[in-house]
Amino acid sequence: MSAPRKVVVIGAGPAGYVCAIRLAQLGQDVTVIEKEEIGGTCLNVGCIPSKALIAAGSLMHKIGEASTMGIKVKEPELDLPKLIEWKQGIVGRLTGGVTGLLKNHKCKVVMGTAKLTGKNSVEVTSKDGKQTLKCDDIVIATGSVPIAIPGFDFDEKDVWSSTGGLSPDRLPKHIVVIGGGYIGLELGFMYRNLGSEVTVLEATPGALPGQDRDCVKVIERSLKKRKIKLMTETFALGYEKKGKKTLVKIKTKKGEEVVECDQILSTVGRRPYSEGLGLEAAGLKVEKQGFLKVDDQMRTSVPNIYAVGDIAGQPMLAHKGSKEGLIAAAVIAGKPDRYDVRCVPAVIFTAPEMASVGETEEQLKERGVKFNVGKFPFAASGRAMSLMETDGFVKILADAKTDELLGVHMVGPEVTELIAEAGLAIEMGATAEDMGRTIHAHPTLPEAMMEAAEAVHKLAVHIYQK
Repeated sequence: MSAPRKVVVIGAGPAGYVCAIRLAQLGQDVTVIEKEEIGGTCLNVGCIPSKALIAAGSLMHKIGEASTMGIKVKEPELDLPKLIEWKQGIVGRLTGGVTGLLKNHKCKVVMGTAKLTGKNSVEVTSKDGKQTLKCDDIVIATGSVPIAIPGFDFDEKDVWSSTGGLSPDRLPKHIVVIGGGYIGLELGFMYRNLGSEVTVLEATPGALPGQDRDCVKVIERSLKKRKIKLMTETFALGYEKKGKKTLVKIKTKKGEEVVECDQILSTVGRRPYSEGLGLEAAGLKVEKQGFLKVDDQMRTSVPNIYAVGDIAGQPMLAHKGSKEGLIAAAVIAGKPDRYDVRCVPAVIFTAPEMASVGETEEQLKERGVKFNVGKFPFAASGRAMSLMETDGFVKILADAKTDELLGVHMVGPEVTELIAEAGLAIEMGATAEDMGRTIHAHPTLPEAMMEAAEAVHKLAVHIYQK
């Protein structure tokens, strides 16, 4: 048996800590460097806290609709400090759990800022000074940071990044959200459900650019229904303070105008964290957008240096980063693994939720692939009716020749959970017939997947198809 390899993992987010734990499980000598908090952006100021607050906002909304079921409830009152305390409790339990896992797997953790000084050495600067770690392999898992646009630098006071938006010290009366992508809309719905007036500014012709347009139409109708103002083809130019008021200057197709609010939230995207890492000293160079190019074993141009997670390229999703971390760990340990996935699911916690996996209709048309479409509405689902969440549908795209599943897109109740079945089906090369012939429990939401698969062949039972 060969001696353990000394591996330094830079970053303890979902890509880095997963990689470190798997390396330890495979018998390697692991040191993790983290400059801020174990768990990275996702656990501390991203995925987890946002979903906690979104769940709270959704509950507030549901309480407001309880009278439809004959349940009379007094107007709910928000205790914001208590909500933030609850959210932080969830974050604390998860980050504490990851810290414990690293410790139990005997991964050494060094808190500080990492800088490569060669292909086999990393300098760490911490409050106690500097130290240099020698190693056989390096895994770069530094994640990403929010993008600031001109005129809207983050001060986390007047202009929040997503980080500031997830730790509010007050509930804004009117919040202007710059960016109608998934982060902006998730937080926009959350603040609206908690009681704020919300205006979303989006530079493109519609919300959620790049997503399935049929699904997006449902989200746009929901925005209108919940009185969230979506301004498309609109650009934020700058802002000024006037007493307690914040005046946001915008440019629309009609010309320039001003939107008055008391809070700005800028969510135009994220960029990989690659500055100051000393990549050049190790012979590495980032691409135009700041990503490191990797092969299917997560190797960079320097064979013993790997990159995983956001810095390794799109899509910048936590679960994709975790998968890449597992692959890098296996390769370092001498196993013949590689990144060979057919699809990466995407989930968006709007109201209703949206999820997709595989290709969109637009992408298939662009490739010249002929396909059939099966669609089943949640309005025909008994379970959705009982949840009072009947907006949306499941849409399945299947190859016209082979019937193989190519893409699944859905919007509606709990679709962020339902998408897992679709991901497994595409990964295993299943056909629409395979999914349609699989017995799904009744009455459940996943029946909509089965019916959509049947609808590909015009055989759905619970809707009429010509």
